Amino acid sequence: MQTRFAPSPTGELHLGHAYSAVLAHGAARAANGRFLIRIDDIDGSRSREEHVAAALADLEWLGIDRDGDPLRQSDRLDSYAAALDNLRARGLVYPCFCTRADIAASLSAPHGPSGVVYPGTCRNLPDAERARRMAAEPHCWRLDMGRATAEAGKLLWQEAGQGLRVADPAAHGDIVLARKDAPASYHLASTLDDAALGVTHIIRGADLLASTDVHRLLQALLDLSVPLYRHHALVCGPDGKRLAKRDAAASLASLRVAGIDGPSLAADLAAGRLPAGYSLQNP
Repeated sequence: MQTRFAPSPTGELHLGHAYSAVLAHGAARAANGRFLIRIDDIDGSRSREEHVAAALADLEWLGIDRDGDPLRQSDRLDSYAAALDNLRARGLVYPCFCTRADIAASLSAPHGPSGVVYPGTCRNLPDAERARRMAAEPHCWRLDMGRATAEAGKLLWQEAGQGLRVADPAAHGDIVLARKDAPASYHLASTLDDAALGVTHIIRGADLLASTDVHRLLQALLDLSVPLYRHHALVCGPDGKRLAKRDAAASLASLRVAGIDGPSLAADLAAGRLPAGYSLQNP
């Protein structure tokens, strides 16, 4: 068994991150497996090196050890580019010039598991117009979901304790695989990284359950291994809302400063016991 924890260095880790890390670490150690750390640091506008150091310090404070040095996504840009080239050569991605405001203003944009579904404005642009605009305008790369699902066929994945699930990536529409300001989207980078690391069990929050359908499609298109998944309940604050990095009171750094013992907190989280005022909820 190989599990992983993949923090984004865009802010302080909180109790929700700790819960996920504790579960993934505990599963690996119980099976005499390996626990890996991946730093999702390709968001150049938000990632900060001080947050990398802080995240590793938080894990050490919790008593969570790791196998090997952390993998950084910023060291894997060539792999993301190669995968995108593969999909481009097969006609499965296309450049999109729309802004978020353009998409939000579209009356034909339905809603899916991740919010507004892209209405396909740029999908069938004439080749000449596409080439002209690519040379002059910022653009992202979107997956042509219709072509991709037709090529992949029926897709299944295994959810721990629930059995096989049928993937429905089409509900997400033509997802972005490379943004204007980042070389790969979360979907593409995370799927490629998990396969490259040999991750066998992905343990993460239930807020990412719907994303698994997209990841399963990318695994099929890129001939990648398929791990077993476990999506756990989310840690919510006193207001009943799931924690965010702006929730300073729940940050691990603030708990450490308050004198909380890290390993004891980790043991409580592993047993499903949370500090007063916090709860576990499924979205």
